[in-house]
Amino acid sequence: MRIHFFRLLALLLAMFLANPTLAQFKEKTADSGELELGESTPQRWQIGITVTAGRSSCQGVTGYVPVPVDWPEQEVREVEDDVSSTAKVSYRKVDDAMKLMVVKIPSLAAGKTANALVTFEVTHRPQLPPEDTEHYVIPNKNKLSRTLRMYVGTSPQIESTDRKIREVAKEIGADKEKAWEQVEAVYDWVREKVEYKKGPLKSAVATLKDGFADCEGMTTLFIAICRAKGIPARTVWVEGHCYPEFYLEEAEGKGRWFPCQIAGSHSFGGIPETRPIWQKGDRFRLPDNPSELKHYLPERVVVAGATAQPRVQFVRRAVGK
Repeated sequence: MRIHFFRLLALLLAMFLANPTLAQFKEKTADSGELELGESTPQRWQIGITVTAGRSSCQGVTGYVPVPVDWPEQEVREVEDDVSSTAKVSYRKVDDAMKLMVVKIPSLAAGKTANALVTFEVTHRPQLPPEDTEHYVIPNKNKLSRTLRMYVGTSPQIESTDRKIREVAKEIGADKEKAWEQVEAVYDWVREKVEYKKGPLKSAVATLKDGFADCEGMTTLFIAICRAKGIPARTVWVEGHCYPEFYLEEAEGKGRWFPCQIAGSHSFGGIPETRPIWQKGDRFRLPDNPSELKHYLPERVVVAGATAQPRVQFVRRAVGK
């Protein structure tokens, strides 16, 4: 019986490797459902912090640096590190949406430098849109998990309960029956009504009022309108750019996130993006001040004691593929 089992296993493996269609795309099953993904080349990024004490020593230095994590469309692995003996590195998960590198330097002598640098290999695969969209539905808001409920409420810069936002959300897609068509109507409306212009971050309300914004402003408006319609949506932050993704369920309750390129080329329900995903979400609490909410969680350093503040350099650089 064992011999027949291993022969069958070998045969199935050979069939898989010989089939170019199966080898071309990688399918994953996660809490967001099955994805069909294209190919991508791994990228290596060095991320971390360098601290140099000034003319006097410093004590109790703590640095917080966002690092990439696995997503259904992204794989991350640590390949090497450069960590000084005076520094200690640990990791903290934040809201099931990202991971922070926490760097602690108990004491650093005057003029000395401490490094906490880690190199990650990141493979972000392009996500392909589904062929069949008829069966997707808007999830029941009352049955959403705690994590998903975060993406139907307000966030910094995303005023989904604003009167004007709610009025627009009620009008857009009112003639559409299918959930997919309703979200696509929001996508088309934002791209038609908002002109892309580079500039500072705008909130959803400001973007709606001005009629122009960069990728962040267009993303906040799309997300705010989706949330006002009861559709979970969130921000995806990649190197030098951001875009939104929305969440729909199949009739039996299995859910999945879908990305869209709100600024730039038309890509809805899938996206040919391969830049590393740094963060997903737009409602983060600062690790050292949980009462303060941020649209994007930045690098941060706290120094408990020092006559002169140390020189701090945050590092995030590509180091080859």
